[in-house]
Amino acid sequence: MQADELRAIQAPLKDRYREDPSAAVVTLRAGATLGEGVTCSVQTGRALATAGLHPASGGDGTALCSGDMLLEALVACAGVTMRAVATALAIPVEGRVTAEGDLDFRGTLGVDRDAPVGFGAIRVRFDLSVDVDDGRVAKLIELTERYCVVLQTLAGTPALSLDWARSGEER
Repeated sequence: MQADELRAIQAPLKDRYREDPSAAVVTLRAGATLGEGVTCSVQTGRALATAGLHPASGGDGTALCSGDMLLEALVACAGVTMRAVATALAIPVEGRVTAEGDLDFRGTLGVDRDAPVGFGAIRVRFDLSVDVDDGRVAKLIELTERYCVVLQTLAGTPALSLDWARSGEER
């Protein structure tokens, strides 16, 4: 996709969102069904993914770990965002995005109440093949970071809430 094609697609959306800011607010949804053993089936929109325990918490490694899925969502979002930014800036770029995160499983297993539950650190790396000066690459990275939804969600603290209902009931 060329920059002018992307701008043509996005221009009416941007105009609409400027005129009606509420139109820009979209609720995304994800769903999962509790599965056999210690698994759940996640509807991804394209396929069904079975999530389970990581081997470090007792899983056998056959099901997807939700921590891995979080990192996969991060690299997917960062990669798509970089492509959109590179297209807008007319920077031809190829490469890979990787993410790695550190978890202390003592927290999630309740072994140590002081051990954190969740990632203590996440590192994202772009290995790029690009033929522009370092200043333009820095701008590409800066804008990718600024507009990557998953990265910004992890960097901030979204309002979270948990609720429950018996099957078939509304709350």
